[in-house]
Amino acid sequence: MSAPIVVGTDGSDESARALDWAAAEAAARERPLKIVHTVGSWSQEKARVSPDEAAESMTRAGGMVLTAALERVQDRWPGLVTTTTLANGEPWKALSVQSEEAFELVLGSRGQGGFAGLLLGSTSLRMAEHSTIPVVVVREDAFNDGEILVGIDPVRDAGEILDYAFEAAEFHHARLRVVHAWQTLATFIEAGYADAEQIEAELRKEVITAYQPLQHRYRGVDVVVEIVLEHPVAALSKASRTARLLVVGAHDWRWSSPQLGSVSHGVLHHAQCPVAIVPAR
Repeated sequence: MSAPIVVGTDGSDESARALDWAAAEAAARERPLKIVHTVGSWSQEKARVSPDEAAESMTRAGGMVLTAALERVQDRWPGLVTTTTLANGEPWKALSVQSEEAFELVLGSRGQGGFAGLLLGSTSLRMAEHSTIPVVVVREDAFNDGEILVGIDPVRDAGEILDYAFEAAEFHHARLRVVHAWQTLATFIEAGYADAEQIEAELRKEVITAYQPLQHRYRGVDVVVEIVLEHPVAALSKASRTARLLVVGAHDWRWSSPQLGSVSHGVLHHAQCPVAIVPAR
């Protein structure tokens, strides 16, 4: 059996949108769906019930969450092979274990315990930082038939990011827009480039060189290159308004795991479509 798509759920509206996105993706890709709900440890401080009673209550509530999620999927995608798992421990640790062999992990932007003003929940952020497989964070406007958008820096190794983006574009019969955004002329002027047009031409050449090997493998994918003089987060967030999916790397080239890169962190907060965070292997 092919690797499953794993989705975390806690019964919130945000996780319901993530569940729908993951189920639709699993059905289209003919992959099994694994729904995971985590039950955290019970604090005995100021508790009015015994630890055993609390654990039983939390387990019962978790089972209800999973049952509701399973019924939702079976009603909308009746032929989809779906399993459920009730896991114990901190959500991000439990999800890491449950998704070790998965194709990708799908999460909502915020969970049941999130504050209304926060754009991204702690579990989604933690998984984006630590996961060894792609993590897709789903927002409100999850279903769009637009193009696949990928942001890259051609200076660093973008192999896994581009591979994921090309595969998604081919699978969904969507155009792939490869975006590189840059902010300052100073570095390029010091290197001897005369003006913005020359810089853009050089950057375009570097981007094309980066994805060209994949273009030969995915011959049916229509690729558009966009070089933008703008902050990467602003450029990608703006382009995400009409995109089906935005793909970025987990870490900026100057950082090593587990710190999430500034661009990835920014688009997770501001993008207007699902965001796939792809780790380097």
